[in-house]
Amino acid sequence: MIAHNFAFAGFAVPDIDAARTFYADVLGLEVAVESMGQLSLELPGGGWVLIYPKPDHEPATYTVLNLEVDDIDTAVDDLASAGVELLRYDGFDQDARGIARGIAAGRGPDIAWLTDPAGNIIAVLQNPPRDDAALV
Repeated sequence: MIAHNFAFAGFAVPDIDAARTFYADVLGLEVAVESMGQLSLELPGGGWVLIYPKPDHEPATYTVLNLEVDDIDTAVDDLASAGVELLRYDGFDQDARGIARGIAAGRGPDIAWLTDPAGNIIAVLQNPPRDDAALV
């Protein structure tokens, strides 16, 4: 086993300026400009993600970032107000707004997906309420 001091994740985008605007102004994350034209996203609850430029970037076909929210309906409304369109996936029962409602069905979180300007997939999700009594 290796001894680690710190860990972080990263992904690429072709346009750092578009990424900085999207992550700061649309998603409301704290974005810092790093050396070599990279960005760092400060994540709520600690940790960070490195975003680095890659001119020939091809977006992944999976979710690269999950953002937990207290109220998915408000989050989706805010995204729509910012002009963000939600993704729709075959096999997921998504409502008219694009939200897969897992909480009411007892199948996990309510979740919606979107892409950043580079096509990277991001999930916004609301987890079911925790039953702290069950943890005791």
